[in-house]
Amino acid sequence: MNTSTTPPSLLDVQDLRVHIRTERGTVTVVQGVALTVQANEVLCIVGESGSGKSVTMLSVMRLLDEKAVTYEGSIKFQGRELLDLPARQMRAVRGAGIAMIFQDPMTALNPVYRVGWQIAEQLRAHRNLSRRQARTETLRLLTAVGIGDPGRRIDNYPHELSGGLRQRVMIALALSCRPKILIADEPTTALDVTVQSQILQLIFDLRADTGMAVVLVTHDMGVVAEIADRVQVMYGGNVVEHGTTTDIFNDPHHPYTAGLLASIPRLDQPRPARLPSIAGTPASAGNIAPGCVFAARCPHRFDACSTQPELRTVGDAGHQVACHLDLTVADHRAVPVGDATGTEGTDLL
Repeated sequence: MNTSTTPPSLLDVQDLRVHIRTERGTVTVVQGVALTVQANEVLCIVGESGSGKSVTMLSVMRLLDEKAVTYEGSIKFQGRELLDLPARQMRAVRGAGIAMIFQDPMTALNPVYRVGWQIAEQLRAHRNLSRRQARTETLRLLTAVGIGDPGRRIDNYPHELSGGLRQRVMIALALSCRPKILIADEPTTALDVTVQSQILQLIFDLRADTGMAVVLVTHDMGVVAEIADRVQVMYGGNVVEHGTTTDIFNDPHHPYTAGLLASIPRLDQPRPARLPSIAGTPASAGNIAPGCVFAARCPHRFDACSTQPELRTVGDAGHQVACHLDLTVADHRAVPVGDATGTEGTDLL
């Protein structure tokens, strides 16, 4: 008899590798990523642009051009292997099982169709509603996401709406089929801070009402600190650290995570003359040297960094890091794994 108290994951991704064929050869843009998503939780995936966050989530939805892409590994949704599904069955999963809010609603929405028609089309495809039922439900969804005068807005084209309203339409479209998981890929990009706050609050109010899980892709660590249950840090197509929000913010073990956190202004500390930054430029797919993906920018690199570190558990069981060093936040030292003295460490970022 199974005595485990841990519920099965809604989404279980294991050893995901994404290879894209280009004119210069095949490039591996996601390298062995693993992640899980539980019901009603918020998982935040963070990292600089080009770290593989969006490609990983597009792969989960199988929205990349599969004529140019090869997948390895496993992506299971409610125990069902998505990589083995025929295209027709995969279309049934999108929207009804897993939905996605894209970065730029102006390019995600079709500019030649009215926004209400685009929502109604998905309702009719997935929920088998009549035209009249679909329009009624579309009006309800537009009202639910805070769009004023929905009876008029339902017949607007995307270019007739502001950025904030277009993003609300995207949320209504994503929620129209009552998904189990909502993937929000930097949903507040290019919006002013007031609208950003409104959109994020809307997503999490709707999560509380529906019980869906949320995967938020972002580089805004301030947002992560406020809303995440768990955090996954990515760099160069790899997961470099994973843990609870408390683990990541109070006890980071990877130099990249420490660098991201050090770049955030602190209200409880004196104002610095200049915020710390991570030296160098982000790694680009296809141009990563063997070994640790962060080694070229790491202030603590040493001989062992020429080999790729595996994710290992540190502290609590859910906290994992891919690094050959132990970072001790209390005394700002970095020591090789297994060195109990810490006498040969170097300063943190």
